[in-house]
Amino acid sequence: MRTIDWVDGAVELVDQTRLPDECVMLRIETVADLIDAIRRLAVRGAPALGVAGALGVVLAAGDQDAIARLRAARPTAVNLGWGVDQAAAHLSQGQQAVLKAALRIRDDDIAACEAMGKRGADLLEGDRLRIMTVCNTGGLAAVERGTALGVVQTLHERGRLAEVLALETRPLLQGARLTTWELARMGAPHRLIADSAGPYLLAKGGIDAVLIGADRIAANGDTANKIGSYALALGAERAGVPFIVVAPETTIDQATPSGEHIEIEDRGADEIVTIRGRRVAPEGTRAVNPAFDVTPHDLITAIVTDKRVIRP
Repeated sequence: MRTIDWVDGAVELVDQTRLPDECVMLRIETVADLIDAIRRLAVRGAPALGVAGALGVVLAAGDQDAIARLRAARPTAVNLGWGVDQAAAHLSQGQQAVLKAALRIRDDDIAACEAMGKRGADLLEGDRLRIMTVCNTGGLAAVERGTALGVVQTLHERGRLAEVLALETRPLLQGARLTTWELARMGAPHRLIADSAGPYLLAKGGIDAVLIGADRIAANGDTANKIGSYALALGAERAGVPFIVVAPETTIDQATPSGEHIEIEDRGADEIVTIRGRRVAPEGTRAVNPAFDVTPHDLITAIVTDKRVIRP
Protein backbone atom coordinates (compact mmCIF):
# COMPACT_ATOMS: atom_id res chain seq x y z
CA MET A 1 0.00 0.00 0.00
CA ARG A 2 1.26 3.48 -0.87
CA THR A 3 0.66 6.25 1.65
CA ILE A 4 0.60 8.91 -1.06
CA ASP A 5 0.48 8.75 -4.85
CA TRP A 6 -0.62 10.52 -8.04
CA VAL A 7 -3.74 8.85 -9.47
CA ASP A 8 -5.71 10.07 -12.50
CA GLY A 9 -4.85 13.74 -12.14
CA ALA A 10 -5.08 14.07 -8.36
CA VAL A 11 -3.20 13.28 -5.15
CA GLU A 12 -4.47 10.24 -3.27
CA LEU A 13 -3.31 9.67 0.29
CA VAL A 14 -4.18 7.70 3.40
CA ASP A 15 -6.08 9.85 5.92
CA GLN A 16 -3.95 9.06 8.96
CA THR A 17 -6.35 10.82 11.31
CA ARG A 18 -8.83 7.95 10.72
CA LEU A 19 -6.41 5.19 11.70
CA PRO A 20 -6.49 2.68 13.32
CA ASP A 21 -10.29 2.60 13.20
CA GLU A 22 -10.51 2.65 9.41
CA CYS A 23 -8.19 3.02 6.43
CA VAL A 24 -9.61 5.75 4.20
CA MET A 25 -8.04 7.17 1.04
CA LEU A 26 -8.48 10.89 0.40
CA ARG A 27 -8.60 12.22 -3.14
CA ILE A 28 -7.17 15.75 -3.23
CA GLU A 29 -7.55 17.96 -6.26
CA THR A 30 -6.65 21.44 -4.92
CA VAL A 31 -3.69 22.95 -3.11
CA ALA A 32 -6.01 24.28 -0.40
CA ASP A 33 -7.22 20.77 0.38
CA LEU A 34 -3.65 19.46 0.40
CA ILE A 35 -2.55 22.19 2.83
CA ASP A 36 -5.48 21.27 5.07
CA ALA A 37 -4.47 17.59 4.96
CA ILE A 38 -0.89 18.51 5.89
CA ARG A 39 -1.85 20.82 8.76
CA ARG A 40 -4.31 18.41 10.35
CA LEU A 41 -1.80 15.54 9.90
CA ALA A 42 -3.87 13.49 7.49
CA VAL A 43 -0.50 13.17 5.76
CA ARG A 44 2.66 13.45 7.87
CA GLY A 45 6.21 12.17 8.13
CA ALA A 46 9.19 13.89 6.53
CA PRO A 47 9.52 11.75 3.37
CA ALA A 48 5.76 11.73 2.73
CA LEU A 49 5.67 15.52 3.13
CA GLY A 50 8.41 15.85 0.54
CA VAL A 51 6.34 13.89 -1.95
CA ALA A 52 3.21 15.83 -0.97
CA GLY A 53 5.03 19.11 -1.56
CA ALA A 54 6.17 18.05 -5.03
CA LEU A 55 2.75 16.75 -6.06
CA GLY A 56 1.16 19.91 -4.64
CA VAL A 57 3.16 21.99 -7.11
CA VAL A 58 1.52 19.97 -9.89
CA LEU A 59 -1.91 20.82 -8.43
CA ALA A 60 -0.93 24.50 -8.17
CA ALA A 61 -0.58 24.73 -11.96
CA GLY A 62 1.83 27.66 -11.72
CA ASP A 63 -0.02 29.64 -9.01
CA GLN A 64 2.95 31.11 -7.09
CA ASP A 65 0.84 32.21 -4.13
CA ALA A 66 -0.54 28.69 -3.71
CA ILE A 67 2.98 27.25 -3.97
CA ALA A 68 4.25 29.65 -1.28
CA ARG A 69 1.38 28.73 1.07
CA LEU A 70 2.04 25.04 0.51
CA ARG A 71 5.74 25.47 1.26
CA ALA A 72 4.95 27.15 4.59
CA ALA A 73 2.28 24.67 5.72
CA ARG A 74 4.59 23.13 8.38
CA PRO A 75 7.84 24.83 9.43
CA THR A 76 10.01 22.17 11.11
CA ALA A 77 10.18 19.40 8.51
CA VAL A 78 12.67 20.35 5.80
CA ASN A 79 11.38 17.81 3.25
CA LEU A 80 8.13 19.67 2.55
CA GLY A 81 9.92 22.81 1.31
CA TRP A 82 12.53 20.68 -0.44
CA GLY A 83 9.87 18.78 -2.38
CA VAL A 84 8.10 22.01 -3.35
CA ASP A 85 11.36 23.57 -4.55
CA GLN A 86 12.44 20.51 -6.54
CA ALA A 87 9.18 20.40 -8.48
CA ALA A 88 8.83 24.19 -8.83
CA ALA A 89 12.25 24.35 -10.48
CA HIS A 90 10.62 22.78 -13.57
CA LEU A 91 7.69 25.21 -13.89
CA SER A 92 9.22 27.01 -16.86
CA GLN A 93 9.27 23.69 -18.76
CA GLY A 94 5.52 23.10 -18.43
CA GLN A 95 3.16 20.95 -16.37
CA GLN A 96 4.36 17.63 -17.72
CA ALA A 97 7.91 18.43 -16.65
CA VAL A 98 6.68 19.34 -13.16
CA LEU A 99 4.71 16.11 -12.91
CA LYS A 100 7.68 14.09 -14.12
CA ALA A 101 9.88 15.68 -11.43
CA ALA A 102 7.29 15.01 -8.72
CA LEU A 103 6.92 11.36 -9.72
CA ARG A 104 10.69 11.00 -9.71
CA ILE A 105 10.72 12.25 -6.10
CA ARG A 106 8.07 9.66 -5.27
CA ASP A 107 10.07 6.85 -6.88
CA ASP A 108 13.33 8.04 -5.30
CA ASP A 109 11.68 7.91 -1.87
CA ILE A 110 10.64 4.29 -2.40
CA ALA A 111 14.22 3.36 -3.36
CA ALA A 112 15.68 5.42 -0.49
CA CYS A 113 13.53 3.66 2.10
CA GLU A 114 14.57 0.27 0.76
CA ALA A 115 18.23 1.31 1.01
CA MET A 116 17.86 2.72 4.54
CA GLY A 117 16.21 -0.47 5.73
CA LYS A 118 19.09 -2.59 4.47
CA ARG A 119 21.83 -0.23 5.66
CA GLY A 120 20.29 0.13 9.12
CA ALA A 121 19.79 -3.61 9.53
CA ASP A 122 23.37 -4.25 8.44
CA LEU A 123 24.63 -1.72 11.00
CA LEU A 124 22.98 -3.44 13.97
CA GLU A 125 24.78 -6.46 15.35
CA GLY A 126 23.23 -9.58 16.82
CA ASP A 127 20.07 -11.63 16.39
CA ARG A 128 16.72 -11.45 18.16
CA LEU A 129 17.02 -7.70 18.63
CA ARG A 130 14.74 -5.63 20.87
CA ILE A 131 14.18 -2.17 19.40
CA MET A 132 12.63 0.94 20.96
CA THR A 133 11.10 3.66 18.78
CA VAL A 134 9.01 6.82 19.05
CA CYS A 135 6.30 8.30 16.80
CA ASN A 136 5.64 6.68 13.43
CA THR A 137 8.41 6.14 10.90
CA GLY A 138 6.97 3.37 8.74
CA GLY A 139 5.31 3.36 5.35
CA LEU A 140 2.73 5.86 6.62
CA ALA A 141 5.52 8.42 7.05
CA ALA A 142 6.90 7.81 3.55
CA VAL A 143 5.50 6.30 0.36
CA GLU A 144 6.03 2.65 1.23
CA ARG A 145 8.46 1.10 3.77
CA GLY A 146 9.53 4.10 5.83
CA THR A 147 12.72 5.09 7.66
CA ALA A 148 13.36 3.79 11.19
CA LEU A 149 10.45 1.37 10.99
CA GLY A 150 11.76 0.34 7.59
CA VAL A 151 14.87 -0.91 9.39
CA VAL A 152 12.60 -2.80 11.78
CA GLN A 153 10.75 -4.35 8.84
CA THR A 154 14.03 -5.48 7.28
CA LEU A 155 15.16 -7.01 10.59
CA HIS A 156 11.82 -8.82 10.83
CA GLU A 157 12.10 -10.12 7.27
CA ARG A 158 15.59 -11.42 8.07
CA GLY A 159 14.36 -13.20 11.20
CA ARG A 160 16.44 -10.98 13.49
CA LEU A 161 13.69 -9.11 15.34
CA ALA A 162 12.64 -10.20 18.82
CA GLU A 163 10.36 -7.31 19.71
CA VAL A 164 9.59 -3.64 19.22
CA LEU A 165 8.72 -1.40 22.14
CA ALA A 166 6.76 1.49 20.66
CA LEU A 167 6.17 4.71 22.58
CA GLU A 168 2.55 5.85 22.45
CA THR A 169 3.82 9.32 21.41
CA ARG A 170 1.72 11.97 23.05
CA PRO A 171 -0.11 14.14 22.35
CA LEU A 172 -1.50 12.70 19.09
CA LEU A 173 -0.61 9.07 19.76
CA GLN A 174 1.10 8.37 16.45
CA GLY A 175 2.88 5.46 18.08
CA ALA A 176 -0.24 3.96 19.61
CA ARG A 177 -2.45 4.58 16.57
CA LEU A 178 -0.09 4.21 13.62
CA THR A 179 3.09 2.36 14.54
CA THR A 180 1.27 -0.50 16.25
CA TRP A 181 -1.08 -0.70 13.24
CA GLU A 182 1.88 -1.04 10.90
CA LEU A 183 3.72 -3.52 13.12
CA ALA A 184 0.59 -5.68 13.34
CA ARG A 185 0.23 -5.61 9.54
CA MET A 186 3.81 -6.84 9.10
CA GLY A 187 3.38 -9.48 11.80
CA ALA A 188 6.20 -8.08 13.94
CA PRO A 189 6.06 -8.77 17.71
CA HIS A 190 5.55 -5.55 19.63
CA ARG A 191 4.31 -3.93 22.82
CA LEU A 192 3.13 -0.39 23.47
CA ILE A 193 4.59 1.72 26.29
CA ALA A 194 3.91 5.15 27.75
CA ASP A 195 6.32 7.86 26.62
CA SER A 196 7.63 8.40 30.15
CA ALA A 197 8.45 4.67 30.51
CA GLY A 198 11.06 4.73 27.74
CA PRO A 199 14.12 5.98 29.68
CA TYR A 200 13.31 3.71 32.65
CA LEU A 201 13.05 0.61 30.47
CA LEU A 202 16.32 1.53 28.78
CA ALA A 203 17.94 1.73 32.22
CA LYS A 204 16.61 -1.73 33.13
CA GLY A 205 18.50 -3.26 30.20
CA GLY A 206 17.54 -5.61 27.41
CA ILE A 207 17.05 -2.97 24.70
CA ASP A 208 19.52 -3.35 21.84
CA ALA A 209 18.94 -0.04 20.03
CA VAL A 210 16.73 3.03 19.83
CA LEU A 211 15.69 3.89 16.27
CA ILE A 212 14.07 7.23 15.42
CA GLY A 213 13.33 9.19 12.26
CA ALA A 214 14.03 12.87 11.66
CA ASP A 215 12.19 15.92 10.41
CA ARG A 216 15.33 18.02 9.98
CA ILE A 217 19.02 17.24 10.54
CA ALA A 218 21.24 20.29 10.95
CA ALA A 219 24.67 20.51 9.34
CA ASN A 220 26.37 19.53 12.62
CA GLY A 221 24.13 16.47 13.10
CA ASP A 222 21.68 17.94 15.63
CA THR A 223 18.35 16.29 14.85
CA ALA A 224 14.78 17.52 15.18
CA ASN A 225 12.25 14.72 15.60
CA LYS A 226 8.95 14.08 17.34
CA ILE A 227 8.77 15.38 20.91
CA GLY A 228 10.05 12.67 23.24
CA SER A 229 13.08 11.79 21.13
CA TYR A 230 15.47 13.84 23.28
CA ALA A 231 14.37 12.03 26.46
CA LEU A 232 15.09 8.69 24.77
CA ALA A 233 18.51 9.93 23.68
CA LEU A 234 19.37 10.88 27.26
CA GLY A 235 18.15 7.51 28.52
CA ALA A 236 20.04 5.64 25.83
CA GLU A 237 23.27 7.54 26.57
CA ARG A 238 23.02 6.70 30.26
CA ALA A 239 22.24 3.03 29.53
CA GLY A 240 24.90 2.63 26.83
CA VAL A 241 22.32 1.78 24.17
CA PRO A 242 22.95 2.84 20.53
CA PHE A 243 20.73 5.77 19.53
CA ILE A 244 20.31 5.75 15.76
CA VAL A 245 18.61 8.27 13.49
CA VAL A 246 17.27 6.94 10.18
CA ALA A 247 16.40 9.51 7.52
CA PRO A 248 17.00 10.16 3.82
CA GLU A 249 19.78 12.46 2.66
CA THR A 250 17.10 15.02 1.77
CA THR A 251 16.40 15.54 5.48
CA ILE A 252 19.94 16.84 6.07
CA ASP A 253 19.75 20.64 5.87
CA GLN A 254 23.21 22.08 5.27
CA ALA A 255 21.70 25.59 5.44
CA THR A 256 20.87 25.07 9.13
CA PRO A 257 24.12 25.16 11.13
CA SER A 258 22.84 23.56 14.34
CA GLY A 259 19.73 22.57 16.25
CA GLU A 260 19.32 25.98 17.84
CA HIS A 261 18.48 27.35 14.38
CA ILE A 262 15.63 24.87 13.77
CA GLU A 263 12.16 26.39 14.10
CA ILE A 264 10.05 24.18 16.36
CA GLU A 265 6.35 24.09 15.56
CA ASP A 266 3.97 24.65 18.50
CA ARG A 267 0.59 23.17 17.63
CA GLY A 268 -1.50 24.89 20.30
CA ALA A 269 -3.40 23.79 23.38
CA ASP A 270 -6.19 21.67 21.89
CA GLU A 271 -3.97 18.63 21.30
CA ILE A 272 -2.89 18.68 24.97
CA VAL A 273 -6.15 19.45 26.76
CA THR A 274 -8.16 17.01 24.64
CA ILE A 275 -7.58 13.46 23.39
CA ARG A 276 -9.26 12.69 20.07
CA GLY A 277 -11.83 15.40 20.71
CA ARG A 278 -12.57 14.56 24.35
CA ARG A 279 -11.57 17.13 26.97
CA VAL A 280 -9.22 15.81 29.68
CA ALA A 281 -8.21 19.11 31.32
CA PRO A 282 -10.40 21.80 32.91
CA GLU A 283 -11.87 24.47 30.65
CA GLY A 284 -9.45 27.37 30.26
CA THR A 285 -6.29 25.31 30.87
CA ARG A 286 -3.36 26.70 28.89
CA ALA A 287 -0.69 24.46 27.38
CA VAL A 288 2.70 24.39 25.69
CA ASN A 289 2.73 21.96 22.78
CA PRO A 290 6.04 21.70 20.88
CA ALA A 291 5.57 19.09 18.17
CA PHE A 292 9.30 18.34 18.01
CA ASP A 293 12.46 18.45 20.10
CA VAL A 294 16.13 18.58 19.13
CA THR A 295 18.62 15.86 20.04
CA PRO A 296 22.21 17.19 20.13
CA HIS A 297 24.60 15.38 17.81
CA ASP A 298 26.81 14.15 20.67
CA LEU A 299 23.94 11.93 21.87
CA ILE A 300 23.52 10.30 18.44
CA THR A 301 25.44 7.08 17.74
CA ALA A 302 24.83 7.09 13.99
CA ILE A 303 22.71 8.69 11.28
CA VAL A 304 21.68 6.17 8.63
CA THR A 305 20.68 7.61 5.27
CA ASP A 306 19.98 6.02 1.92
CA LYS A 307 23.58 6.73 0.89
CA ARG A 308 25.80 6.41 3.98
CA VAL A 309 26.24 5.99 7.73
CA ILE A 310 27.30 9.18 9.53
CA ARG A 311 28.77 9.04 13.02
CA PRO A 312 28.38 12.52 14.53
